[in-house]
Amino acid sequence: MNATTTGAVDLTGRVSMVTGATGGIGRVIAAELARLGSTVVIVSRGAAAADQLKRQIAAETGADRAEVIVGDLSTRNGVRQIAGEFAARHDRLHLLVNNAGAHYRKRRVNADGVEMHVAVDYLAGFGLTLSLLGQLRAGAPSRVVNVVSDAMNDARVVTSHGQPRPVVLDPGELDDLSRINGPAGFAPFEAYARAKLLTTMSGYLLADQLRDTGVTVNAVHPGITATRIVDDIAHPAMKPFLGLLKRSLLTPAQGAAPILRLATAPELAGVTGHYFVRDTEQRSPEISYDRDLQQRLRAASDSYTTVTRNPN
Repeated sequence: MNATTTGAVDLTGRVSMVTGATGGIGRVIAAELARLGSTVVIVSRGAAAADQLKRQIAAETGADRAEVIVGDLSTRNGVRQIAGEFAARHDRLHLLVNNAGAHYRKRRVNADGVEMHVAVDYLAGFGLTLSLLGQLRAGAPSRVVNVVSDAMNDARVVTSHGQPRPVVLDPGELDDLSRINGPAGFAPFEAYARAKLLTTMSGYLLADQLRDTGVTVNAVHPGITATRIVDDIAHPAMKPFLGLLKRSLLTPAQGAAPILRLATAPELAGVTGHYFVRDTEQRSPEISYDRDLQQRLRAASDSYTTVTRNPN
């Protein structure tokens, strides 16, 4: 289950938070950070799965290094609750891995009226990061790692032939997040890719705003990994072949490796505002670098989350 990190890394005395920690990649990340000495705060919707992971980490490390926060990242109030619980326990945060993600085959909206890909794959990480900026600044040098998908560069489900097709983002929808991934022409995989694009765009702007604070923000596509999201994305006709297909994909440990590298590698200290496909820096869709659109997205996201920053 271990994923190898780069260099001699000692995270003793440092605090990490991992969302989506009970999924395939998340479990590996949480366990490895604990093995390296970090206190790891596991964020999960399910208490039983989180408690099981906490026990597993204790057994593997011989130390009580994992904590659990149970909450729902798909809603505004859920994100506030999780951030509030963390702030009540810790005044510093050294590493935030926004790993939680989901793919929905049918269009759904959350309790706040926002489509679920936007809520889970973008706003959850955005809201958590903004809510904990005080702790991240206090913990500097600190890192935020956003786990995204290169589907934003090619939103086709089948990519064996033809030209890549970057996901489309309508600038007219950026001022009202409830309009993004609307019901007209809803395509699940494109909706997923679009939310990952929003995360990347927002991260570029935040990275620039946090320069010289010691807080870095980067995004990484871990590669196509055999996780539950693959089950959700696969066309129904492919279901009988999923077992065979997943054997050809990256394992969760392999998928976790580039995330852990970005989170811990000494040679990446101070690197910020970049997008990586596994270990290689790449460009995201050109629209993601538009500063005016980044700022409009940020304004709408702030309005949605109505973030109250901690004074730490």
